[in-house]
Amino acid sequence: MLDDRLTEQRNPASEGVDRLSSLEIVRLINREDARVAPAVEREAAAIARAADLAVAAFRGGGRLIYVGAGTSGRLGVLDAAEMPPTYGTDPDMVQGVIAGGFGALVRSREGAEDRPGDGAAAIDDRGVGAPDFVFGIAASGTTPYVHGALARARERGARTGLLLCTPPKRELLDAHDVVIAPLTGPEVVTGSTRMKAGTATKMVLNAITTAAMVRFGKVHGNLMVDLRATCAKLRDRGERILMATLGLGRGEARALLDEAGGHVKTALAMRRLGAGADEAAAELARAGGAIAALPDRGADAAETGGGRAGSR
Repeated sequence: MLDDRLTEQRNPASEGVDRLSSLEIVRLINREDARVAPAVEREAAAIARAADLAVAAFRGGGRLIYVGAGTSGRLGVLDAAEMPPTYGTDPDMVQGVIAGGFGALVRSREGAEDRPGDGAAAIDDRGVGAPDFVFGIAASGTTPYVHGALARARERGARTGLLLCTPPKRELLDAHDVVIAPLTGPEVVTGSTRMKAGTATKMVLNAITTAAMVRFGKVHGNLMVDLRATCAKLRDRGERILMATLGLGRGEARALLDEAGGHVKTALAMRRLGAGADEAAAELARAGGAIAALPDRGADAAETGGGRAGSR
């Protein structure tokens, strides 16, 4: 293949894939997939840099905005969509932008990726500015829509980053605040970047937002405490978190969660502070949202009879 992008090269290990049995194909794919995690690990420092940029954006009132096309765009939208139910974020805090609009999530619109002006317009439509971090996703590193969006984001003062699965050219390293390049190698089916490159992309995005949300106070211990009980699954999870961390029975946990308006972190703060929901929420805000930064007054309040955790 006459193309210098790693994602477009032919994989010698799979040149005879069309003559293999289903089991042999699956095993070949699995062997190639085993290359993904080490490739992502080699980019750990750059991934951490992207997480730090996301945290800085959040603390400054800005947003993390993913921009991609095709599989890359879909994975960005997916990661953004999972933030509100997992971490209780405002839906605008992490956003996914895909070439061709949201219809491209379910039906491919390949030509949309070729228009850099549309990428720039998407950035203008979202009012991107200095507080924001705009992160482009392009497995091949060349998607015009993504580069148009990133260029406009830089013009508007935002920090920018790029994820690609081919060695980055010098101009990309110079242009962006961070470049992440897990080199997963040629795909089993040449150019099908929904495979190893897509898997690496999912891993990188998971790592960026998970690290950022932990650092932003959305996790206590290893529990996703900044969730709201908006459905049966999340209510059950919230109650179990309170039971495990506070030593409560199911009924007590349910009552405490109700008094906290269904917000697990507020419920934890109420018990830790020996305070009502409003005071606990205010103290959390002053502590930057971190449970561990709150004074543990719950035991003292219980001994003196003051500040009952369920009081308002």
